[in-house]
Amino acid sequence: MTRRLCLRLFTVAAGLMLGLATVQAEPSLEKFTLAGWSKPITEVINLLAEPDKGFFRQESLALHYLPGAGGGDALRNLLSGQADIAFTDPGSFFAAIDKGAKLRAVYDIYPQNVFNVVTLASSGINSPADLKGKRIGVYSLASGTRQNLQILLQQFGLTEQDVSIVVTGLLNFAPLMQGQVDATAATDTGLALAKRRGMRDVNVFKVADYLNYSSDLLVVEDSFYQENKDTLRRFLAAYRASVEWMMGNAEEAAKLAMKRAIDGQNPEINKEIITLRNNASVSDYTQIHGLGALHVESLQAAADAYYKLGLIGQQLDIESVVAKDLLPKLK
Repeated sequence: MTRRLCLRLFTVAAGLMLGLATVQAEPSLEKFTLAGWSKPITEVINLLAEPDKGFFRQESLALHYLPGAGGGDALRNLLSGQADIAFTDPGSFFAAIDKGAKLRAVYDIYPQNVFNVVTLASSGINSPADLKGKRIGVYSLASGTRQNLQILLQQFGLTEQDVSIVVTGLLNFAPLMQGQVDATAATDTGLALAKRRGMRDVNVFKVADYLNYSSDLLVVEDSFYQENKDTLRRFLAAYRASVEWMMGNAEEAAKLAMKRAIDGQNPEINKEIITLRNNASVSDYTQIHGLGALHVESLQAAADAYYKLGLIGQQLDIESVVAKDLLPKLK
């Protein structure tokens, strides 16, 4: 057989294989972009695991994760047309509606409040009421740590004017240990990491003990909600399936985070973070109505608190800005 004939036969065979591959290729997927509040971190491994698990692909969706720097950033990416849905916090959601944005919350990611205020046991601060006159660290002035600190202070008749706010950045437990602040506002995962790094003997004031409302929501523009309900139902079904996987397979998720998350180097820490997020994903309400079900009453209480604090300029009717018709109900 001549070299030219061999080459021709190879070319034909390759063409046949290519044609077969084309026939067998999965149908084209609908691109769907989620604007995140963070970089690709372990907390959102249920989304980052898509290349490995294919939850969204099974719903004919091609998921794209767009990183952000906070819930407000996620909403800006949504409102600028760069994303179809935003992973954002209630405070940013309330503020955007207050400024005129037409939005709908469609899924409650974490119905449990994950924020807290931490002090050293030796500080003499044994109750949130003792925070008066103290220096308190927050991630930033636009962060959920500051907003939830204000919520906590409000429960004890205090305001920001009664304390000194200190911007410490994400590594805010170092200033606490070094005595630069008397207390620091953080999240459950931040606290867990600080404890792993040796922080001991602390008092933890959980915001959830005083006003337990959602930490994060999935939000879309109202026009998108009205025009794309089928796509949203498929997306939310896939999202719920990804959460169920993470809840039932924490060790597998922790290992995948080593490959997919920028902070996933340690599988033990990964599993601890994943477990905390799994715990925050459920509530008494979701036990009855299913993962992601929106609890209007608690969100309304939070919106009312934001209004009383002056964080938003008008009272909001939460019932009118949530969508409860996209998730299947528990049987």
